[in-house]
Amino acid sequence: MAAAGGVVDGGRVEPAFVLLHSMLLGPSTWAPVAARLAASGAVAVVPSFVDVADLDDPPFWPRVAATVDDALTRLPPHQPVVLVAHSNAGLLVPAVVRAARRPVAGCLFVDASLPARTGPTPAATAERLAFLRTLATGGRLPQWTTWWSEDDVARLFPDRRTRSTVAAEQPRLPLSYYEQQLPVPAGWDRRPCGYLLFGPPYDRMADEARERGWDVDELPGGHLHQLVAPDAVAARLVAMTARWTT
Repeated sequence: MAAAGGVVDGGRVEPAFVLLHSMLLGPSTWAPVAARLAASGAVAVVPSFVDVADLDDPPFWPRVAATVDDALTRLPPHQPVVLVAHSNAGLLVPAVVRAARRPVAGCLFVDASLPARTGPTPAATAERLAFLRTLATGGRLPQWTTWWSEDDVARLFPDRRTRSTVAAEQPRLPLSYYEQQLPVPAGWDRRPCGYLLFGPPYDRMADEARERGWDVDELPGGHLHQLVAPDAVAARLVAMTARWTT
């Protein structure tokens, strides 16, 4: 976990940004944005989920929620948080909201999957699960960057060093991770929610976020644009969430 100094404005404690990374990647995908937020005086927390599925023992979502809640205990008491979820971490937001033992001021989805409006959400669609089963060996998936062509992967990263850092911490998730159902407790979205789109195929998710009445913004780029343009992404996170807590 990474955290950086608190912000107090007129006696009011500003919310901490809690950056949730994809379960297929690791906390380094948010590290540059966390550094920019910290440099601006904001609080940035990046829990690590890379060990959550070391044991093939579903369901896995309670461990994710507990990991986030544990990270939040390191913040000042009563400091509210804004959850910022990237990619498939979006499906875990309702469970994290329910488990958090402090106020969640809002939830921002960044090029992320959306949980169902009501009822449990499958961790993968039937079509996606069929694809994943073709990749699995010994019940586990290969690291995510090996799923795609070299050209497709290379263009996601700003340089080889960043790619090497991200690739090194990728877990090999058990296939059972994608066979679980993720809870969607009623009322999790009774707080401001928003969506920051980088590009296809998540434009479909952005359209659904608009239908739900959420704030939607776009910062064109690849799926890991937070690594390519961390200054712009950090600024957009601050801008989109500023009015949520005023």
